[in-house]
Order: sequence, then C-alpha cells, then structure tokens
Amino acid sequence: MRVGMWTYHPDLLATPVPRYTSYPTAAEFHDGVGPADMAAALDRVEADAELSLYLHIPFCHEICWYCGCNTGAANRTARLDAYLSRLSEEIEQVARRLGGRGRVGRIAFGGGSPNAITPQAFLRLVAQAKAAFGAGSPVLSVEVDPRGFDAAWAGALAEAGASRVSLGVQTFNPAIQAAIGRVQPRADIAITVDLLRHAGVESINFDLMYGLPGQTDQALAESIDDSVAMGADRLAVFGYAHVPHLIPRQRRIDATALPDAEARFAQAARAHEMLVGDGYAAIGFDHFAQPGDAIAVAAREGRLRRNFQGFTEDEAEVLIGLGASAISQFPDLLVQNEKNAGRWHMAISSGRFAAARGVRRSVDDQWRAAAIEELLCQGRADLGGIAGRAAIALRLARFAALDLVRWEGSVLLLAPEALPYARVIASALDGHRGPAATRFSSAV
Repeated sequence: MRVGMWTYHPDLLATPVPRYTSYPTAAEFHDGVGPADMAAALDRVEADAELSLYLHIPFCHEICWYCGCNTGAANRTARLDAYLSRLSEEIEQVARRLGGRGRVGRIAFGGGSPNAITPQAFLRLVAQAKAAFGAGSPVLSVEVDPRGFDAAWAGALAEAGASRVSLGVQTFNPAIQAAIGRVQPRADIAITVDLLRHAGVESINFDLMYGLPGQTDQALAESIDDSVAMGADRLAVFGYAHVPHLIPRQRRIDATALPDAEARFAQAARAHEMLVGDGYAAIGFDHFAQPGDAIAVAAREGRLRRNFQGFTEDEAEVLIGLGASAISQFPDLLVQNEKNAGRWHMAISSGRFAAARGVRRSVDDQWRAAAIEELLCQGRADLGGIAGRAAIALRLARFAALDLVRWEGSVLLLAPEALPYARVIASALDGHRGPAATRFSSAV
C-alpha cells in the first residue's frame, strides 16, 4: 500500500525494536555496573573533553497516563526540597571527582517536568552547575509542561539564559487529551509560547504524538497545523508506545481505541508530508526543524547526533546524568543512577555515586554504536570495522530486494523511502538483540 512517498510493508514492521537512543540499549543494562565504574569513567575524562550535563527532575504537577518517564507527583514541598538538596550534593560530588577536567558546553533539564520546582530552585541549580563545572555560558535547554508555566518561570529562563525549550504538547484535541490524561487548553500552550519568546528563547520544540486513542488522520493534521501556526521551531512526532505490562499507568488508556499498525503508519507518513510541505527539514525519522534551526544546520553539515535525549546537535562524547534514574554516557560505558528515589538518596548521602546498573561497551559495541548512530542520523554507515557483515547483509536482504537499502562496498545506504523502516534496519546491526520483543515499542 502506498502512503504518500512511503510504501507500507507490514511484514517489515512486525517485530518491535528499540529506539536506539543508545547502543547497547537500556534493555542490556545489568546490575554488574555500579559506583566504582562511574568513578573510574570520570577519572578517564580528559582535561579538554567536551561534556554535557543532564539534570533529572522526576516530578510533575499532574501525571499523564501514557508517560513512561521516571516521575512522581509534585504534591509535597518537603519531598521536592529533599530531592533538590540531594541533587545539589550530587553535582558537587561529580565535580569534585572530575577535578576541573572537561569542558561543559551544554546543560539540559528534563523530567518529569522541571517547572514542577520553583523558579528560584531552578536558578540555584543552574548557578551551582555552572560554578561547580566551570561552565561559563553553556547552551541551556529545559523541558516544560505548559500546565502551570507562568511569567515567573519565563523570567527565570530569561535570567538563566535558556536558549532551547521543549514543550510537552502531544495533541491539541480535547477529547484525545482526556483519553490520555493530559488536559491542557490550547490557550495554555499559546500563552507559554508567547512567554518563552519574550524570554528570548531561540528554539521552541513541540512534542507531538500519533497513534493515540481515538486519533484520526484529521485530528493529527489539526495538531500539526496548530503547532506550525504557533511558530514551533522544532517538532518531535513520536508514535505512542502502548506497553501497559511495563508502564502500569497506561492501563487507564482504552487499548481498543488505539489506531492499528496500518493507521499508525499512515499517520507517521501524514506528519512527514505535512511538515516537509510546510518548509521544515526532516531530521532523522521523527524530528523536524525550521531550516535555520541549529539542529537542521547540524543535519545538513553531517553533524547530527543521537543520544538519550533523541536527535541532537550536541557533539559531546561524554554525557553526565545527575538525579534519580539519570543515565551517563562515556565512550566505553553506559551507566544509570538508582531509579528508586530512596536508594538514590542513600547512595549520595553516604558519599557514593548512585550508579546502579549499566553496560560496559566493548570495542565491537563502540563500532556498532557509531554505525547505528550514523545510519539513523545520516542515512548511511560504513560497516568496515564490524565483524559479521555477511550476516548483516543477509538480515537486510528483503530490504535490499525492495530497494530500501543498498551497499557500496562496506557502506550501507538507506533510500529516502526507507525512513519509516530506519529503526528496523538499524536493528540488523544490533549484536545484542534477543527474542524479548515485548520489551520494545512498535517500529512505527
């Protein structure tokens, strides 16, 4: 079936696959990685290494039913204050271990909803992180929930010098909002955008979703039109992953109202067609940006990257995650903090790093990680350093037969029509893939 510029091949999308925001993926993390590994990885950071920081704020004023993030209700001031105090300790703990090595060029706040804390608390964290890591004027990005965002928070973003903000929008349709437990009037989003523009934020991203309960092509198209009309600089258009066996709160969503696989494919195609038609550049397989936006420039120049925050123009090889459940990335190690807030508190308070699980990356892992990232970001990858290319080619034979991929020596290239199959194609390079397909979301 032809859908816009794409052809629907249901057999190619039958097996769920990871999103590949890392390789190996979080499914391969194990508890054999811990505080000593984190300490050793920090010790290996070179003096001139580029670093990025991620600060996790695991609180929201309201919990959405679809959300798979590690977050809880921001309904107790003492709980928030205790978390922020401990996060402050962790910042100092990591900075002491680095001893001034590394250059922090970016600081990102995510969650949860960072604006679940007070603007004053946010400013204190920004100031502390800058001072502790010697970051003079880093690129500062913040995730924002339009529900509860106000002028005081906009003022804090302006004072901190935030240049990138991502809004959790998902859909503008009131009925669909009610069906996923995220009711936010259009006016709230419009007011938030206006406040952000006046605060000097250069790049505003809207997160949208397709495949939601009761969502039609028309409902998705209307949300895209609203996003474009509000002047979104970037859009991330994700397929909703319904995995109630992993995320119990999703049981509140009516699974019988979810679009089927063919309808999801059509919605992804519709989003791509509309946004490219509106002048946005397609970034990877699910991001879009105005041509002048930094991420679009990076994509054109072959500098696009992919990490735990999705497609990004951040070129740092070391990403340090701070806070409960935050993930750090080093060339030879992926390591995640304790997800349980209580155990995270205990680790930091006792002077230990809160690392609880992760995976050590072998040389082969690092080659495959680079190839998967290059394939998803640039549409091509040189597999010259990877053993078993014949087996990879065999796995991709049916894609090659449909002209979705081709080979130039050891270089694998994706055809333009292969975009919706990019994650499935990347999975052919995955040396860790096992039979536990239910751990992953739909390929589209």
